[in-house]
Amino acid sequence: MAGLNRTVLVGRIVRDPELKRTTSGTSVTSFTVAIDNPTKTGGDKTTSFIPCTCWSKTAENVAKYCPKGTLVGIDGRINQRSYEDKNGGKHSIVEIIAENVQFLEKKNANGEGEDFPLPSEEEVSHEGIDTSDDELPF
Repeated sequence: MAGLNRTVLVGRIVRDPELKRTTSGTSVTSFTVAIDNPTKTGGDKTTSFIPCTCWSKTAENVAKYCPKGTLVGIDGRINQRSYEDKNGGKHSIVEIIAENVQFLEKKNANGEGEDFPLPSEEEVSHEGIDTSDDELPF
């Protein structure tokens, strides 16, 4: 039986996303999202810092429109990978592969939320099913 691997997060980007390209030219962006953890009444607030990676047009849009402080909604999957560093040390990373990133808002210079200028229709990738409204069953 196949497992289910879906993750939905809402949090703020803690530093400007980093856009890179693979040797084949594919865009990839890495960023970290701060997420407040639920607490018991009266308990101290804790925060988790979750590493995220996205690819292709999503990576380009996040790097372009989501600076530090931006509130984002992420739909993706958990990924675990291992690597060996230059000294032979073995490391394991757990990250979110962000398949869909929604730009919710960003903080202004005063630390208050403000509306986020959404990209134009031409700048956003519309991946998915190509169909007209007449073909939808609802």
